[in-house]
Amino acid sequence: MAADEPLVLGIETSCDETGVGIVRGTTLLADAVASSVDTHARFGGVVPEIASRAHLEAMVPTIERALKEAGVSARDLDGIAVTSGPGLAGALLVGVSAAKAYAYALGKPLYGVNHLASHICVDQLEHGPLPEPTMALLVSGGHSSLLLAPDITADVRPLGATIDDAAGEAFDKIARVLDLGFPGGPVIDRLAREGDPKAIAFPRGLTGPRDAPYDFSFSGLKTSVARWIEAKRAAGEEVPVRDVAASFQEAVVDVLTRKAVRACKDEGVDHLMIGGGVAANSRLRALAQERCERAGIRLRVPRPKLCTDNGAMVAALGAEMVARNRLPSDLELSADSSLPVTEPHVPGAAHAHADSHDHDHVHEISKDNLYS
Repeated sequence: MAADEPLVLGIETSCDETGVGIVRGTTLLADAVASSVDTHARFGGVVPEIASRAHLEAMVPTIERALKEAGVSARDLDGIAVTSGPGLAGALLVGVSAAKAYAYALGKPLYGVNHLASHICVDQLEHGPLPEPTMALLVSGGHSSLLLAPDITADVRPLGATIDDAAGEAFDKIARVLDLGFPGGPVIDRLAREGDPKAIAFPRGLTGPRDAPYDFSFSGLKTSVARWIEAKRAAGEEVPVRDVAASFQEAVVDVLTRKAVRACKDEGVDHLMIGGGVAANSRLRALAQERCERAGIRLRVPRPKLCTDNGAMVAALGAEMVARNRLPSDLELSADSSLPVTEPHVPGAAHAHADSHDHDHVHEISKDNLYS
């Protein structure tokens, strides 16, 4: 870690985690998280209004905790990065507003960055600079995507994505059917270790010869599992929860890893990065390692804590923006719930592309009226 590397604070509020991270270059100094997941658990999923209120309450204490953990002052920062999209509009709004306030008060450059690109860039904190191009499989509650990133700060190309439910959504829905609570991913992963992944032949979506090679579909799998469980219950039979969990999980990770390895081979990329909350799944990590080794592909997966939403990943991408002299955002930065992955960051309005996308910008505020 060199003293001249950019020191950046990152703020992440796209869903139910208030994350604040601080990095210097590619070195993680602090990763503070305040989660509201327990509050949402009784509703069986994230409630946007509750998430937004939780972010408001947690923001300043979490920033102060991160600064203390890193042993730096806010005035030492070289920039402030924030997730500007995609995500829940109200939740994003809290983070973007906080980042703009801190950037304005401290006189620091502001970088609105893409949530998905941040999930890729966080691996730099674990395994060093990203190869160029980087092949990334992103799997979370809202996204299942295959992305090729020649330049994580400016050029991210989608190869495939889910056409219905994302992998994380499927885990949550099956956990609900099995009465396992929310979130579903960790409990299914735990139970699956005691089950037989070959016990039930659940379908693998979009794996036929005429199907899109890099797209994903988990809706049919979810329906198949739910109907299997319902049939067992209707017949008065006990549902073998561990075998269901293992067989369902195997169907998901089989498709994810199969398509990711194929994309690497087709694109001539000799490595694969896996990110997002589902990347913490132990079976996904094991099967990916097995198939990558067989194909001569190097696998890069951050430690589980860095796979879930966190401020460190936002700070990592922000630091890369500073290091590569990317144009900062301005105080007209918006929270964009549908920001496409092809836009790793949002430059200032004066530098916006003439063909800028038409999305639902939910918040705009100028320097003149920031405190009005």
